[in-house]
This record gives sequence, structure tokens and C-alpha cells, in this order.
Amino acid sequence: MPERRELLTWDDVDRLIIHLLPQFETEFDAMVIITRGGIIPGGMLCEALGIKNVLTAAVDFPFEAERQGAKLLAWPRFIQFPSDEQLRDRRVLVVDDVWGSGRTITAVKNRVAAAGGRPYTCVLHFNPYRSLFTEAEPDFYAAITDAYIIYPWEVDRGADKVLLDEPGGL
Repeated sequence: MPERRELLTWDDVDRLIIHLLPQFETEFDAMVIITRGGIIPGGMLCEALGIKNVLTAAVDFPFEAERQGAKLLAWPRFIQFPSDEQLRDRRVLVVDDVWGSGRTITAVKNRVAAAGGRPYTCVLHFNPYRSLFTEAEPDFYAAITDAYIIYPWEVDRGADKVLLDEPGGL
């Protein structure tokens, strides 16, 4: 059975951000945006929340493990990550676009905690059906889904472009 896809508009993304805002009962000292998916929602949220200390994290799960059929068990490789001093004793909002398997955002959350920060996770979409973590979920999310979400910034862009007219596509 093919995976269900959902194509969002910019208005849809605006509505998701608006839905998230009332959920924040605490102020954050910093934000860590996970590249690449979290860049746009993180930018929108830091503007709306007035967060000025905005940092990025880039995480990869090595190809070698994927070749051996153990991709989901691979240890993360942090390509870019804030220093411990930037995170220690701070309330840090960790932002990505979607929690699918949960590996990436959980790895970032754990590294923020190891640096002495207090991490809170936030995504636009939470997919509990794909999550590898049965006892964990994002602290903040705008929607629950079982679909493969295509954000407006992913449509018809460069090497990763989504082909909307492909057979079995949207």
C-alpha cells in the first residue's frame, strides 16, 4: 500500500504555527533549529516568540549502517552543534519540521541535556505511527499525522524536489 502524502500550503504552515503558540507556557533562553527541516518553522517561531539566541544543529546517520541494514540503529554523527557554553543552564527549544522516527530530534535533545541545558522539543507534525520511541513524544506539536508531509518549501526545489506529477504521487 503506497504511503499517503499530504501537500501543505504556506497558509497551512501559518495555521500550524498559530496553533503552537498558545502551547508555550515558558519562555526560552535559546532555540536550536535542526537543519534542514527545522529552519523555516524555527525561524517563524523564534520571530513569534522573540527568541534572539538562535542556534543550529546538523545531524547525520551514517550511510555505512544503512548499507548493513541497520540504519535505524546507527549512532548519530553531529556535523554541526552549539558549544556546551551556549546551552548550559538554559531553557532550549529544539525545533524540527516533523517527528517521524524521532531519532534526529531525540539525539539533539539528549545532546542539549548532556551539555547542561533544559531541552524542550517542538515540531509541526508528530507521526506516532512511525516513532521508534514508544514512551516519548514531542513536548509541543501542532498536528498528529500518519501521512508523509510535503511542506511548501520542499516543492519543486533543486535536487530534492518533490515530483507532484509522478505516477502514484499526489
